Amino acid sequence: MTTNTADLTTQASPTSDQRSLAALSHISAFVMFLGIPAVIGPLVAWLLKRDDEFVGYHAREALTFNISFMIYGIAAAISIILLVGLILLPVVLVTWFILVIVASIKASAGEYYEYPLTIRFVN
Repeated sequence: MTTNTADLTTQASPTSDQRSLAALSHISAFVMFLGIPAVIGPLVAWLLKRDDEFVGYHAREALTFNISFMIYGIAAAISIILLVGLILLPVVLVTWFILVIVASIKASAGEYYEYPLTIRFVN
């Protein structure tokens, strides 16, 4: 079962707390800069709030996005051997950073956001 963002937009407007928690589920990926895997924050948010439609949606999106980009990052790091990764790894990291910020802004505005370039692991 896939969730269509068009179906979700007809729901009631999310509360301020829901918008904050949804944005936090995206922003929490920045714990990566502390040496903690980026999937931990969104995973915790999803496990705690998966029953909340708005927060659960954003936490699930953040989780699947960060798993996908972890895979892309590992592939880019391995491809450094072929010298392609010297260009590819920074592109992956900058794209990840920008998309996390965009998703956080959309969530804090009460909008549903679907990350591009994401492998859909969690439904």
